[in-house]
Amino acid sequence: MLVASGMPVKTSAPRRSVGKEPRDAKCQTLQTIGSMIIAGAHGPEVLTQIAELIQSVCRYRWIGVYKIRRHEFVIEAATNKMRPAAPRFPITQGLSAEAVETRQTLLVRDVSKDGRFIPNFWTTKSEIIVPIIDDEHDRVVGTIVAESAKLNAFNKDDRDFLEGVARLIWRALV
Repeated sequence: MLVASGMPVKTSAPRRSVGKEPRDAKCQTLQTIGSMIIAGAHGPEVLTQIAELIQSVCRYRWIGVYKIRRHEFVIEAATNKMRPAAPRFPITQGLSAEAVETRQTLLVRDVSKDGRFIPNFWTTKSEIIVPIIDDEHDRVVGTIVAESAKLNAFNKDDRDFLEGVARLIWRALV
């Protein structure tokens, strides 16, 4: 209840917009990740915590963080203790290669229609790959990979959120 000119004025509770809760959770997740990175957190254990945090907020089936080491993608962190079929592969192969080359997120709605797809899990139907760019040296240092057992599982909101994560976590990889 507000008071205007000495008279109480009834107010109604603010209406919640549909879909606002997930957006708030994603914003809070980005703040949490940012705080971790500012505090100096780095390494595979931290990246695993971050991947699990992302998975809990977005309900992705699997999240992997790959680091580029000597011309290879090498898994640094993964959720659900699920090890991918390709824990390391050349940076010239797979969908991740395009994400690194173009420095842009690659959203694949149906991986069965893309010959570059390297399967990590036989049930994967769609995937999103986000390059992680080291802002200080302007180079790609890794990728975030999210996989789903559903077709068309990822959208613009997923892309925007994961790109936000990538802008934060590059320091944890270097």
